[in-house]
Amino acid sequence: MTEECECPDPPAGAPEWMATFADLMSLMMCFFVLLLSFSEMDVIKYKQVAGSLKAAFGVQRDIPAQEDPLGTSIIMQEFSPAQPQPTVINEVRQQTTDESKRFLEILDPAVEDAQDKAEDLKQELKKEIAEGLIEINTIDDQVVIRIREKGSFPSASARIDTPFKAALMKIAEALNQVEGRILIAGHTDDVPIETLEFPSNWVLSAARAAAVAHTMTQVGGIAPERVEIRAHGDNRPVDTNETTDGRANNRRVEIIVLGERSEQTLLENNADTRDGGSP
Repeated sequence: MTEECECPDPPAGAPEWMATFADLMSLMMCFFVLLLSFSEMDVIKYKQVAGSLKAAFGVQRDIPAQEDPLGTSIIMQEFSPAQPQPTVINEVRQQTTDESKRFLEILDPAVEDAQDKAEDLKQELKKEIAEGLIEINTIDDQVVIRIREKGSFPSASARIDTPFKAALMKIAEALNQVEGRILIAGHTDDVPIETLEFPSNWVLSAARAAAVAHTMTQVGGIAPERVEIRAHGDNRPVDTNETTDGRANNRRVEIIVLGERSEQTLLENNADTRDGGSP
């Protein structure tokens, strides 16, 4: 019969290696906190990566998946190393739910802001749009309200028709609800004009732009410092000048609401002009 030996009690307290281990964990935590403090978070790029993972693995789709998820590269082509830039919008939107698309279509926040402004203006001015007096489009970060000559100006005149003044007041009221500098540009067709009042298309386009600017600032309540006018004559047609309808489309006044990027470019160009074109 074997005798049971009595094992000695372990020493009191934690093992000696625990002190070294605890020091190591503390140093690692400090190291990662330091890395985090040096890092910069690019929200847009983070959202893009999340969208790529979603596209690659079929996670959290908004529509039922009838087929196996399509495999795509996680590192999408639109992701390239770059210095993070601040953004005013904390979201990335995908324009389509087409499952056959390989890449996300990421909207420029400035362009998206212009599209939102255009939709708001279309709601406010849907009656005038339906009557064919105006049309509203976007170009990059700009909202363009195009006023047709028909119904707004008599032929070869810069006098605003009385019925159109009410529509112009609605446009001014709508523009008072959105931000941005405003350019008012006059355009004509290529048919020469030579009268005592308007010796050229340049003068006619300038007079029409000035008439719209005057009405919108003096009557419509738009701050004059927001507004600049331009005269383009027949140099920027949007249609052919070979047909009657084409020439009618070219005779127009455009009210352009600038986004921040376009406004900055305009201010820089104005500064260069004041400096005599020097860099």
